[in-house]
Amino acid sequence: MPAYAVGHLHDVNVGPDIVEYLNRIDATLEPFGGRFIVHGGPVDVLEGSWSGDLIVIAFPDKASAHAWYASPAYRRILPLRTRNSRGDVFLIDGVTDDHKATDVLAGLPTV
Repeated sequence: MPAYAVGHLHDVNVGPDIVEYLNRIDATLEPFGGRFIVHGGPVDVLEGSWSGDLIVIAFPDKASAHAWYASPAYRRILPLRTRNSRGDVFLIDGVTDDHKATDVLAGLPTV
């Protein structure tokens, strides 16, 4: 099942450290099958409000996503981002191609 690394970043200081991070991150993703599917950019807000940048990186599975985040190559460049932005980053499982909205009901307690 696919998994995703999701980052919602704010106050990104785009200076030499962030440029170096961007120049180096793709090489850290490659061994784990990671690829960007969303990488910032303007959003069309339809409901509520939005600020910051959204980053979504797809991986073949959650084990690959965890292995990437813990890898020595990524850990070396991580401070380049964390010293120059704030935000939330998490890993989450995707769903299968045949997923239906009602599939989540099976995991809920019955009333």
